Amino acid sequence: MTTDLGPFEAVRGLEFDVPFPQLLPVRQRFDPAKVADVAAATAKALEPLRSRIRPGTTVAVTAGSRGIHDKPAVVRAAGEWLRAAGAEPFVVPAMGSHGGATAEGQVQLLADLGITEGSVGMAIQATMETVEIDRLPGGPAVHMDANAAKADMVLAINRVKAHTDFSGDVESGLAKIIAIGLGKQRGAEGIHRFGPANLAVWVPAVAKRVVETGKILGGLAIVENAHDRAARIELVEAGDIGGPVESALLADAKRRMATLPFDEIDVAVIDEMGKNFSGAGMDTNVIGRMMIRGSAEFDRPRIRNIAVLDVSDASHGNAVGLGLADFVPFRLLERIDLRSVYINAMTSGLGGPQRAQIPMAMATERSAIAAAVQTCGQADPGAVTLVRMRNTLDLEHLLVSESLRPAVDADPDLEITGDAVPMAFDEKGRLLPWE
Repeated sequence: MTTDLGPFEAVRGLEFDVPFPQLLPVRQRFDPAKVADVAAATAKALEPLRSRIRPGTTVAVTAGSRGIHDKPAVVRAAGEWLRAAGAEPFVVPAMGSHGGATAEGQVQLLADLGITEGSVGMAIQATMETVEIDRLPGGPAVHMDANAAKADMVLAINRVKAHTDFSGDVESGLAKIIAIGLGKQRGAEGIHRFGPANLAVWVPAVAKRVVETGKILGGLAIVENAHDRAARIELVEAGDIGGPVESALLADAKRRMATLPFDEIDVAVIDEMGKNFSGAGMDTNVIGRMMIRGSAEFDRPRIRNIAVLDVSDASHGNAVGLGLADFVPFRLLERIDLRSVYINAMTSGLGGPQRAQIPMAMATERSAIAAAVQTCGQADPGAVTLVRMRNTLDLEHLLVSESLRPAVDADPDLEITGDAVPMAFDEKGRLLPWE
């Protein structure tokens, strides 16, 4: 950690202060449906593949870089099922350039997400080397993780959800983990070079070309509820990856996903951003900001200012997506690994530069939040609408300003769970943690 922030030091003594609103603790009610037994559901979903496995068949099982709550259990159960069917499974990190674009970094990232050789009962074979399978006409080269390419088969496991860079029939899911995840840095960079708008074209096309090699045993799709627990675990046949079956799962995932319950917000305070919460650090579907030149913005929510206070330990300093915010404290800047940020941003092509930019930095969290309130365009301090969230993945519990009480009272899916509390800071200007 560095304490000398160079040119930022000139504003260390620049403090801002405003009247902060009282905050109401609010709980959102979501559809609670979830898979009761993740291991059993995984085994049941995989059963149609049994006849395709021969004794000694080597199977590479994908593990991505997202903090999916039930992923370690699904990966472990998949490995146990594959061994019981006679296969010899192992895990491959399938995460493009994440983990600093090194094999060691990707293994560490998996460990941070609860996936180790011990926790899933399988060896982890990590490399950044790829095999170039083909080059699509007018499009990118098709790359595949070298260890996965050596295996007899690949079982793709991933959560199906809305992507943070584009909208399409197929977004983040099985096609993506095959095309971009298994493509490692070379494959991811090649696809992103065509711009975010074309991800909807090239991700399924590259995945389809990989499927045509006959390497893909199938795909195991996790659809989460709004509490980030598996609501469905479904087998997608190899030929259906990137097609209508995956599209239907995406539609279901979007229906279940958690969002902010307000259309207009003056200030959003996000305690923590990170790669374990979203590929963009903050889920763009939640904050309503795409911020990619040439790409359309979301209809809602409309947030005037965003203050982000920290980057998660699991991100190892990769704060790509910071450019989605307006204000940050110095403490966050001290935790950034610019190398990881730049590698990720450059691999992302057009979607990277703007999101890797550094927002206005203030000496303390108090000043960062005060600056966001002061410049939000609301002249009456008592009318400022402010929402505090832990991160963009955990939206069940929020702290909202008293000015939003009428909106809360009018929404049957919102419940006030306690008395209003002041925004409190310690002697260093850090916002006190949640109760």
